[in-house]
Amino acid sequence: MQVSTFIKHIAVASVLFSSAAAFAADIDSNADANDLAIQGYDTVAYFTMGKPVLGSTEFTSNYKNATFRFVSEQNRNLFNKDKVKYAPQFGNFCAMGTAMGLKFDVDPTAWKIVEGKLYLNLNKDVQKAWLRDVPGNIKTAEQNWPTLKDLTADQAKALNG
Repeated sequence: MQVSTFIKHIAVASVLFSSAAAFAADIDSNADANDLAIQGYDTVAYFTMGKPVLGSTEFTSNYKNATFRFVSEQNRNLFNKDKVKYAPQFGNFCAMGTAMGLKFDVDPTAWKIVEGKLYLNLNKDVQKAWLRDVPGNIKTAEQNWPTLKDLTADQAKALNG
């Protein structure tokens, strides 16, 4: 391979890698490999409909480089007016996991709104444990989050697991 061709391949690979990294969800925002937050569930629907509802690819918004889906333009607009209010606490990570000093994915059907804030959990069994002491778990999670938010899940596990 000629040196100029090799350099071109390196340049193309660098651009592709940096552009992919530029669009990846922030480290403090839980999203899947496609940067989809909370498995495509509409975070506003928990507040307005009182239940988890899958959003549509037609109505989306980004927050912390993660994509949120919504069931309607109205829900998307509500989210865009106050993303901090509607986004799940602890960067879309499991509230109980955060209280334990860890970062876990969530089951969007294991949820609870407490004092106007949305909390999600890994699954319904973990949620049962979280519900035993909601105020205490929220307090502990809030204390842990400043340290956890800048760690990967593996780093959190190495530190606290």
